[in-house]
Amino acid sequence: MKYVSTRGSTPEQTFEDVLLSGLARDGGLFVPTAWPHVGPSEMAALEPLSYTRIVTRIVRPFIEESLISDAELAQIVDQAYAGFRDPAIAPLRQIDDDTWLLELFHGPTLAFKDFALQLLGGLFDHVLGKRGEHLTIVGATSGDTGSAAIEACRDRDNLDIFMLFPEGRVSEVQRRQMTTVRSKNVFNIALRGTFDDCQDLVKAMFADHELRDSLNLSAVNSINWARVMGQTAYYFAAAAKLPVPDAKLSFVVPTGNFGNVYAGYAARKMGLPIEKLVVASNRNDILYRFFAQGDMTITEVEASLSPSMDIQVSSNFERLLFDLLDRDGAAVLAAMQAFRAEGALPGASRLSAEARDLFEAQRLDDAETLDVIRSVHEECGILLDPHTAVAVGAARKTPRDGNQRIVLATAHPAKFPDAVEKATGLRPELPVHLADLLDRDETAETLDNDFMAVRDYVCAHAVSR
Repeated sequence: MKYVSTRGSTPEQTFEDVLLSGLARDGGLFVPTAWPHVGPSEMAALEPLSYTRIVTRIVRPFIEESLISDAELAQIVDQAYAGFRDPAIAPLRQIDDDTWLLELFHGPTLAFKDFALQLLGGLFDHVLGKRGEHLTIVGATSGDTGSAAIEACRDRDNLDIFMLFPEGRVSEVQRRQMTTVRSKNVFNIALRGTFDDCQDLVKAMFADHELRDSLNLSAVNSINWARVMGQTAYYFAAAAKLPVPDAKLSFVVPTGNFGNVYAGYAARKMGLPIEKLVVASNRNDILYRFFAQGDMTITEVEASLSPSMDIQVSSNFERLLFDLLDRDGAAVLAAMQAFRAEGALPGASRLSAEARDLFEAQRLDDAETLDVIRSVHEECGILLDPHTAVAVGAARKTPRDGNQRIVLATAHPAKFPDAVEKATGLRPELPVHLADLLDRDETAETLDNDFMAVRDYVCAHAVSR
């Protein structure tokens, strides 16, 4: 398997190159040159398997056996999911006749990001150990990626991790899951800005090739292909474990950066028979406007009850754009440059019409989100976090079409207790392993939205170790 950049001017890369570099040197994102195919007989064979064995089978074609043997891969996968609290790892829970929750919050940091990042941490360790190298990871988070990445990378000798998050724009639980980690290789940066500002600074650091090479920079955001690869597995697992034979499937995905739903798109390209992917947005609805209205214009980021989706520039959308533009890297580069310069994606109406064969979109505001949390609790006794509530609300707004609808439940309700309590009067408790989180001491560096300030901080602390 080889990988190419969405912007066309980086030579083909191996999985090892893609894993360690994260972002292509031309500023694009890596995608496979071709999609491995999982046929009907192979999908049927997944049904009796454990979650870890499904992961091993799905990701195997993306990784060279010369890099990681079958036995080594199985061990990395087993270790990645050993700390998940539900024996099914990603259990399905029915909430009405045709709608299911795929619970993706049973990992160590209570969010779906654990599924890819626990795997990524093991892959980093394996490859860096073989090569005898050290890596400096720089990431941006709107809430959940940061804690999941830190948990996956903490205390590892072969890497340092620097995580940028927008000051005051993540929940207290999300922030504390990052800032209370005591590890010599973990550095938190509270940026005076938005998530998009954090993401832009990370990309700017990768665009500084001298800096990139001197620190051996890599990424843990979903711009790293290995993240997307790891997430495709739970789409296959959900289909394999759904107790409805031969069902037509729709997946409803709360998303801001487009990585989670793009993993579903990747699963479909591999052969999973997905009829529809429903993109669920909050008030920061640029993705909704693209798919539903044919418009992709950047507006101001607004704070919401679902902060992990408070994003206007969705990095992973570029991977879909690459296919919509017939895998023409030059066309993608021109489109992305125009998008950032002018604030609007050229040709959005035509591209949206093409994408609607697979994608639908819905949006919910905060009031609707609270209504969903309240009603689902009254109907089912289930507490939803606000991101999952956006997706359940999107499912309810989407006309029923006979498909079984699988809603990705992306975070534990205790990560957003204020919103849940406001909707239901109940304040969800953190699991035992995080019960004292609000009492732990915090450490983070607060910096202005300034490239040189962030660059200097990273250089000083990465080099000094």
